[in-house]
Parts: sequence; structure tokens; C-alpha cells
Amino acid sequence: MTTENEQLVQQTMAQLIGDGGVAAVEHLVSEDFRHYRPEGLVRTKSEWLADISRSLLSLEGMQVEILHLLSDGDYVVIHTRRRLPDGKPGIVVVDILRIADGQFTEVWELVEPVASAQAHLTWWEL
Repeated sequence: MTTENEQLVQQTMAQLIGDGGVAAVEHLVSEDFRHYRPEGLVRTKSEWLADISRSLLSLEGMQVEILHLLSDGDYVVIHTRRRLPDGKPGIVVVDILRIADGQFTEVWELVEPVASAQAHLTWWEL
């Protein structure tokens, strides 16, 4: 199952940033899906898909490089570097996904702008 889950994540990422967009992957998101952000925000399936749809429109041409793809049972961790179009600052993203019955059920997401990464190395001094 671990390899299947890794393949599902890779295929979904390719469809999202390719021509398929949200419509191509909507069926892969469970109805009780939850998306967790560091600030405590929790999004539902419809909210998350709407957020992704908006971001894909504004980030057309984004390039995604998968740096690491790790899995353990129902969980897949994907670490990506995303180069944004039009000279916008790049970001590094870590998503932790829980997959059940071939659908995404939960996602935890961390996003860091590459330009501010150095400042975050001394977060305890802030």
C-alpha cells in the first residue's frame, strides 16, 4: 500500500499543476477531509479545493520539484520546492497526507518562503 500511496500523491501533484487542475482530483478527496495549517486553521474538502483552485489560477506556470517523498502505512510526506512564476519568491512546502481507501482524508501543510528561510534559523531569538 505504501508504494501505491506514493504513486497516488505523485500523480495527484502532476494533475493539479498540469492541465487537470482541481476537477481532475476532486474525486480523490474524501467527503470528511480535513486540511490543517500551522496557525490552527482547519479547512473542509470544499474550502480546500476552492483555495487550491484560486492559487492555481494565480500561480499558472509554477514549477514543482519533489525533493523527498516518504511513506509509512497510510501516511505520505512530500517535500517540494516550488518556483513561482513572474519572479515571485519561491517556497518550500512539506505536506503530510493521510490516505484511506485511495482517498486523501487529512493533510497537514507547512509552507516557508525561501527568501526568509535564513531568518527562521534563529526563531528562538525572535
